[in-house]
Amino acid sequence: MTTPLTPITVICDCPLFLHGLAHVINPEPDLQIVTAVSRVGDHYSDRNGGEVVLLNLQMPTWETSSVVSQLHLQGHAVIVLSVSETQSDVVLCIKAGARGYLGQRISEAELLTAIRAVATGHSYFSTHVNGRVLPAPPLHITDRERQILQLVANGATDREIAAKLNITENTVHSHLDRLRSKSGSHRRADLTRLALRYGLTGD
Repeated sequence: MTTPLTPITVICDCPLFLHGLAHVINPEPDLQIVTAVSRVGDHYSDRNGGEVVLLNLQMPTWETSSVVSQLHLQGHAVIVLSVSETQSDVVLCIKAGARGYLGQRISEAELLTAIRAVATGHSYFSTHVNGRVLPAPPLHITDRERQILQLVANGATDREIAAKLNITENTVHSHLDRLRSKSGSHRRADLTRLALRYGLTGD
């Protein structure tokens, strides 16, 4: 059976560090760097970006958290790679939407563990960060889930959503069940409010 491949985007302004990430990640059968850029703006113009984004930029943490927020709202699962392990910096990035935060002392094995954890909808914080009082990461919603939430907010029925997205009603139900499980929102009205929170209304 073919191993599902997790596409990864790396935004890193250090060529040597980027080379090291590629050396660790690309030999893995289930992981592949599909986009590697040195600036955030280059990522926005690339349509082949990965679902997991590794972010390593030499900038103040408040600027990094702003980038994390933008990527999170686009539906990406973001892992911040940082030299800082200060709790305030970690908390700032988590509140902005980071699903993972790794300090500079991580091993290759821990990097791979973190990517796989985040790719499957979990969060991961390096052992030097974990154990501190940290906020819960914001909800991660996939592109398909965002589409379905938007249609729910616009009043579409499950049948109409299936027709619009060219998928089966059972698939719609599966996505809605995952959204309910992730968010704890069990009623349709709750899902509509969730869509409003993420700005998923209108056409």
